[in-house]
Amino acid sequence: MRTVKLIIAFDGTDYCGWQKQRNGPSIQEEIERALSIICDTGIALHGAGRTDAGVHARAMTAHFKTASRVTGEDLRKGLNSLLPTSIRIVDAADTDDDFHARFSAFGKTYRYTIFNGQVMDPCKRLYVHHVPHALNHDAMRACLDHLVGEHDFSSFEASGSRDRGNNNGRGAVRTLFKTGLTLSDDYLEFHFTGDGFLRHMVRNLAGTIIEVGREKRSVNEFFRILACRDRSQAGATAPPCGLSLVKVHYQKDW
Repeated sequence: MRTVKLIIAFDGTDYCGWQKQRNGPSIQEEIERALSIICDTGIALHGAGRTDAGVHARAMTAHFKTASRVTGEDLRKGLNSLLPTSIRIVDAADTDDDFHARFSAFGKTYRYTIFNGQVMDPCKRLYVHHVPHALNHDAMRACLDHLVGEHDFSSFEASGSRDRGNNNGRGAVRTLFKTGLTLSDDYLEFHFTGDGFLRHMVRNLAGTIIEVGREKRSVNEFFRILACRDRSQAGATAPPCGLSLVKVHYQKDW
């Protein structure tokens, strides 16, 4: 048996998320189906994490084990010939037998993109969140800067994010190594690099930071919301279209 690592890009618009579910097609399901054809047997694909319905990825990492001798390059070509055009295998290569896409990762980087102009190009509506209101960039940066380090993110955690009865884990505590805000014309991007993310955590953070940017909340109120560990105090969940998984980190390169 060999272990094969995949780097995957996908447009999540038409999918119920990464993980196989009963309520619609998933990225994992589509790739497993194609792999089973190429490898002539059932394949279990393991991803670096889950993405929600409508969320995109530039470089999701996954791995699987197989006895097939099809080369990585032929796997890449074969998968891309069988998969929908909304899913592309960027790279396929053998890796160490003990590699695990999820458990070997040091962290992930997500990007949330906002269009801040008045009239958005309709061809981009599936990939950015339209906020046609004036935004205070300094206030949003202050919120993002405050997030760096270890925090309890209960205030930004969706229900069902984790097993709350399991006291052996780390609960809602996560560490963000790096955050940032970049500007380009009418586009804004929030960047988050951390050791793990709760369900809807980035979208909940983005939604609340946007409210601070619109001056519906103050920076100090954002600090208070983070500290109070109460989801009901935070803002609305930003839509999934603006969110992309940019990179899974397997070494500390941030």
